[in-house]
Amino acid sequence: MTTAAEKWKSDLALWAIPQEILDQAVEKPWIHPPALFEIPEVIQDSLSHQRAREAIPIGGSVLDIGCGGGIASFAITPPATHVIGVDEQQAMLDLYSANAEKYKVTSETVLGQWPDVAAETPIADVVTVHHVVFNVGNIVPFLVTLNSHARKRVVIEAPVVHPMSNMSDGWKHFWNVTRPTVPIAGDLIAVLDEQGIKANIEYFESEILLDKKVDGANGFIRRRLCLPESRQNEVDAFIAENPLPERRKLAAIWWDIE
Repeated sequence: MTTAAEKWKSDLALWAIPQEILDQAVEKPWIHPPALFEIPEVIQDSLSHQRAREAIPIGGSVLDIGCGGGIASFAITPPATHVIGVDEQQAMLDLYSANAEKYKVTSETVLGQWPDVAAETPIADVVTVHHVVFNVGNIVPFLVTLNSHARKRVVIEAPVVHPMSNMSDGWKHFWNVTRPTVPIAGDLIAVLDEQGIKANIEYFESEILLDKKVDGANGFIRRRLCLPESRQNEVDAFIAENPLPERRKLAAIWWDIE
């Protein structure tokens, strides 16, 4: 019988870019420029932020996995006064440290991929993980080490469907490739249940912040579609006729440490 964790891994594998397309790509499609992760002047509150904030004691700490610029951390400072960021790009950690100074909280950073760097990462009151899980095929050690690094609560935020779903029409148009519709965020509940972790899932809606706020955003979309710069005009025309959504449905998956 296939376990929920095995199904999660096999479903995610369906999202791999066909090798013949990847081989001809001039630019890597999955690089995330730090400019996309700049924190807005006012961080909009969300259900995920609320679930993390309510579990943090005054003066507590937050561990942010795949932190980027740190929206998940700095939305909950205060009550947190110490933040720990983990990211595999040093440029993101530099941005995170600069934002910690801006928010007048102490900080630590760990360079690397989770859970590879779990052993060298401090424990915190709350662990937050925003928009990372759809990049993790080997999900069990990822989740188990989140659990072991939280004193009080773990909060995962993820889109209900794969974050690249909004470009499925583009893949069909430019490459005649039909993208998957699985997994979905709710599938993680069954994975967690297999590990003896009783998690909650709540749904909400939010504005899509990435891509739209940066000059040349259509260029990022072109690269994600593995298309050369010479086809930028085609991509621009396609997006004009098929605009990306302004909002999306998100899931807050959270559990308390027993």
